[in-house]
Amino acid sequence: MPNAMLDGPDDADAVNTLRIGVLRLSRRLRHLSADRTLSLAELSALGTLARCGPMTPGELARKEHVQPPSMTRIIALLQDRGLVGLEPHPQDRRQKVVAATDQAEEMLEASRGQRNAWLAQLVGELDEEEWAALRAAAPVLHKLAHL
Repeated sequence: MPNAMLDGPDDADAVNTLRIGVLRLSRRLRHLSADRTLSLAELSALGTLARCGPMTPGELARKEHVQPPSMTRIIALLQDRGLVGLEPHPQDRRQKVVAATDQAEEMLEASRGQRNAWLAQLVGELDEEEWAALRAAAPVLHKLAHL
């Protein structure tokens, strides 16, 4: 159905069910964070740095869909906690590059492990057909999350 409009009430119901399911599951996963003192925006920025590597604050703001002044505040808070470091930009000395620290990587890994274990436990409650459908949908959900 690329670039097609929703065909009818069944599609609209499916979209609504998907939205509710993703939101509720996301909310439950967020509550399993290893460090509950970080905001969602801070955790998200940290996760992006861990996944994508060092980048300028402006690049990080674009990836996180926030305004640069907001990202500057987030980076300052993370830096105060020892979770990110700032280094001079290799080509443009007027800029800085922000990177996750080893401490941040360890915290994120612990949080991922906790969330994955919890989700695996939930998946264990599914029957084989439901699990097969979820495995097939996982790449599509990942794609939607990054569009």
